[in-house]
Amino acid sequence: MNLSKMLHRRDEEGRPIRVGVIGAGKFGAMFLAQARLTKGMHVVGIADLNVERARETCRRTGWPDAQYRAANAADAMAAQSTWITDDSAALIETDGVDIIVEATGNPAAGIAHCLKTIGSGKHIVMVNVEADAVAGPLLAKKARDAGVIYSLAYGDQPSIICEQVDWARACGFRVVSAGKGTRYLPKFHQSTPDTVWDNFGLAPEIAERGGMNPKMYNSFIDGTKSGIEMTAVCNATGLTPQPNGLNFSPASCYELAEICKPKQEGGTLSHMGTTEVVSSLHRDGSPVEHHLQIGTYVVVEAETEYVRNCNEEFNFLPDSSFRFSAQYRPTHLIGLELGISIASIALRGEATGAPDGFRSDCVATAKRDLAAGEMLDGEGGYCVWGKQMPAEASLEIGALPLGLAADVKLKNAKKAGETVTWADVVVDEADVAVTTRREMERTFGPKAR
Repeated sequence: MNLSKMLHRRDEEGRPIRVGVIGAGKFGAMFLAQARLTKGMHVVGIADLNVERARETCRRTGWPDAQYRAANAADAMAAQSTWITDDSAALIETDGVDIIVEATGNPAAGIAHCLKTIGSGKHIVMVNVEADAVAGPLLAKKARDAGVIYSLAYGDQPSIICEQVDWARACGFRVVSAGKGTRYLPKFHQSTPDTVWDNFGLAPEIAERGGMNPKMYNSFIDGTKSGIEMTAVCNATGLTPQPNGLNFSPASCYELAEICKPKQEGGTLSHMGTTEVVSSLHRDGSPVEHHLQIGTYVVVEAETEYVRNCNEEFNFLPDSSFRFSAQYRPTHLIGLELGISIASIALRGEATGAPDGFRSDCVATAKRDLAAGEMLDGEGGYCVWGKQMPAEASLEIGALPLGLAADVKLKNAKKAGETVTWADVVVDEADVAVTTRREMERTFGPKAR
């Protein structure tokens, strides 16, 4: 509740939090739009492979032209302006930068940037939840061992769900389930960049006008992003995945406590203490009234008769038994809220969510029959979608993480719906993302435990 006051104090003292941003896409743009207006925060540099795109992002988000014309990091520091570069390593290594924001969305790049940031003694905000799903538990451990902070990105749904889980536990509640909403039908698992706008219910010309990347947006509709994000939540909160992954049950904001509880209590979930994503569509395609498509929620248990009575008396969004109740947030502001992570790390020494165990995985699952010799095209593409799976089950079958399923060749044919394994693909074992993932499996696998 005091972050804004603390930021103002840093501004008055001339000691702003100094930030470097890698990736000037949609999330980076949303952060930059607010970072310029946040007292006590200075974006020293922006690194993007396309420097002109980064400059256009600054223009589009309201930055005065002179603000992002620094020739180098030293000039940016001196003039409280911003340096734009295509050299992410140089930005990471810049003396005086406190926190790096990794917002590329590329798992391999995110892992490499994170390792370099930790090695440079800087904190990191991992907007790149794809990288977190591949190796977040190990990256967070390396950060802790180095005395720096690894954090999920506030404004993105995983961090907000982590906050809701923490709120519930700090109030003494047992967490039954937590998660988010999405737009889902079973057939969407076969969605491709060619069919994504029909499945989204969005006119192609509107998507084009908005500069929406069909492959990226397809990962939201085909179930992949849900699997990735709930994996991040489980690994950061201690919640555990359902054995068969997410159900995507249709549910309104007012039905969360009834539906997102265990089957033995009349709900749809496999067990207490898990994640679930609810759909804004009924299975016949009709819309759910009062849906939670872009929101988040937590369901908690009333363990005493007194609290059950409170649920009834105050209508705390209870189920029919009044034993379970829900709290939800209808929206999340994505990159517009990222400054909370920056302030929390720099001013409180606290991450806004961070993995502390390997409990969940998001694994590559065939969208259609795949032939040997095909090249997989990763998240949101034509070949695979990402399914949430308990980490132990993933390790037992040698499942290929969804984040490593791009630009790899299949050695074995796979039927639609089958899990792709490490043994099914040609892998570059020297790749930093692969070696980091392998290290995580050894560090957190059954033998290590």
